[in-house]
Amino acid sequence: MIFVDRIEKKFAFVIAASLRARQLQGGARPLIQAGAHKSTVIAMEEVMAGEVPFDLPSALGEEETESQAKSKKK
Repeated sequence: MIFVDRIEKKFAFVIAASLRARQLQGGARPLIQAGAHKSTVIAMEEVMAGEVPFDLPSALGEEETESQAKSKKK
């Protein structure tokens, strides 16, 4: 098990776990055998176990995506 302290991007961990928790709440099946019943705890355990890949796009990439979306709406 990977401890949260060893994950370089803690913000990425939180985002990945929260997105995964929403999936679990929506009916997705857990990817690991979890001892917990709460979707948030299961999601954190899945991310720590490496079952949920996560990566945050760079700030520049997000700005490009937003500007592209705005130009498409025009």
